Amino acid sequence: MKLENTRAHKSFGGWTKHYIHRSNVLNCDMKFAIYLPPRTANDQKVPVLYWLSGLTCTDENFMQKAGAQRIAAELGIAIVAPDTSPRGSDVPDDDGYELGQGAGFYVNATQAPWNRHYHMYDYLLDELPQLIEATFPVSDKRSIFGHSMGGHGALVLSLRNPDHFKSVSAFSPISNPTNCPWGQKAFTAYLGDDTAKWAEYDAVLLMDGATDFTPMLVDQGGTDEFLKEQLKPEALEEAALASGYTLELNRREGYDHSYYFIASFMEDHLLFHARYLNT
Repeated sequence: MKLENTRAHKSFGGWTKHYIHRSNVLNCDMKFAIYLPPRTANDQKVPVLYWLSGLTCTDENFMQKAGAQRIAAELGIAIVAPDTSPRGSDVPDDDGYELGQGAGFYVNATQAPWNRHYHMYDYLLDELPQLIEATFPVSDKRSIFGHSMGGHGALVLSLRNPDHFKSVSAFSPISNPTNCPWGQKAFTAYLGDDTAKWAEYDAVLLMDGATDFTPMLVDQGGTDEFLKEQLKPEALEEAALASGYTLELNRREGYDHSYYFIASFMEDHLLFHARYLNT
């Protein structure tokens, strides 16, 4: 698969690079960013940590705002940040920020017109990792983390594929999307009215039936403006207690939903993943 490198920035001895490629799964051109730590300069293979961003974000937000490169360089971990949805003039969109381009919700859409392009779940589970592992000096050791809508995506992908990811973490995830306005709008559009299909993409409901446990870390800001209506970390905590799932959930008083919060605890999350990726 042909890759176009659009730019590169040296950072802490490694490189942050941005690419465009044609996605067969999404039926459009896609962008992603990758941070390659210094040890990859000699083709030494390193593990990969996938970051999934939130509503309205692109492949740019994490690389510019999260402050992850210094720590990733020290730990020897590559970080991949894909876009949050298919994009293009022929890709369906919506006037609302919580649906359409920038709001793929990391599902496989089954409803027209979304089902022609919106298969972010398959893209992240198979197509993008295969491309990354075939192109860059990385191993097949993978972990995943994300923020808000991306936290939802990371939790769902790991819960449904515990053999695929060594660890998972999230900042302010949409934990129970079948029970919040953002999730209900997106799932109705992408998946239709059958709520049984919705349950396949709800971390709380998936945790209830979990038998294989991926190490999980969640951080939630205490002054997050979306906390009560959209995020519902208490539902995730209750599901973990009921199923015996090992969940570390930290409530960070005074922190909001922004990248100021993410950057404040990014080192904790990278160290958490390094325990499982570097063994």
